[in-house]
Amino acid sequence: MMQRRVGALLAATLLTGAFFVATPALGSGDPVDKNYYVYVAAESEDTVHLVRFGPNGGEVLKTIGVGAFATEIEGPHGIRVSPDGRYWYVSIAHGLPYGSVFKYETGDDVSVNDVQAGLFPATMDISRSTGLLFVVNFNLHGDMEPSTVSVIDTVSMIEVARIEQGIMPHGSRTSPDGMFHYSVGMMDDSLYEIDVMNLKVARTLHLTANDDDGHHMSVVKPTWVQPHPTKPLLYVALQGADQIVEVSLQDWKITRRFHTQKGPYNLAVTADGKMLLATCKPNNSTAIWDLETGKELANVAASRRITHGVTVSPDNRFAFVTVEGVADDPGTVDVIDLQTFETRASIDVGKQASGIDFWKME
Repeated sequence: MMQRRVGALLAATLLTGAFFVATPALGSGDPVDKNYYVYVAAESEDTVHLVRFGPNGGEVLKTIGVGAFATEIEGPHGIRVSPDGRYWYVSIAHGLPYGSVFKYETGDDVSVNDVQAGLFPATMDISRSTGLLFVVNFNLHGDMEPSTVSVIDTVSMIEVARIEQGIMPHGSRTSPDGMFHYSVGMMDDSLYEIDVMNLKVARTLHLTANDDDGHHMSVVKPTWVQPHPTKPLLYVALQGADQIVEVSLQDWKITRRFHTQKGPYNLAVTADGKMLLATCKPNNSTAIWDLETGKELANVAASRRITHGVTVSPDNRFAFVTVEGVADDPGTVDVIDLQTFETRASIDVGKQASGIDFWKME
């Protein structure tokens, strides 16, 4: 593990400040009076980028090399900033054979520690009640069989538990109070709730959908879970059914459906609980709904092909969307104004931009 940490630290030192792209602020919304900072993973370049958007547009402040093997693409996928903003964590999918989670200090972006996880660790979240990090082990390596969620102590960076949970688990998110963890089994069409205190699966819900003719769909391929910030509700993206379902935590059943463009993938809900956002990966767009009325407010075209991740600023003003790109395209971060639903900036980052998380605004 020490060798991996040293390698990652050297890569970070060599690449810091090596990537700088600025774009003007576009669109007709209110003037931007703050600076907003996000961390973005570039899966096909083994880099993480610190991106700033503010009054002067958008720019890449820093490029940090991540991973352990300089000659191989290891695939940083999920990224999460700690609730106190002091650290960020990135999942590295490729390993021998298992992947890892690396911990960095924010701002200085110095590698602190790392820990081995399961097969192809992907999305992750941190419990506000315990500080434990939950990372789903997506497992692209073998037969379609149940995989796991790794539970990591973020202070010691030790894996304290590995919980069996569905086939190709994805979309890791914890409840606002940090007491429960939610994820989905992409290939078993199920939603899983883990009790954070006893580290066991508490409830499972089989997810369903109907096509336009009312026929039951046999495969819905859920990819993401997003809790509502103030209400006992979850939103689940059904990529294979072109739907998002609302699930009541009290009744543990589907209570509402949103019909989407092709392939909803990642979700976010604004901090005020008013808007739901979804990246529609094959449609190259981000859809936005009013959660009170259920009305789709906008479907914003991406600057390039294949939208992926989405995060929203705490003031509910801007959405930051990663766009993977294809072939020789760089990855991109599109900044969407949630007042006007216009793209205010597009900032190039490394190839196959994927995981994204908000750090701070000032």
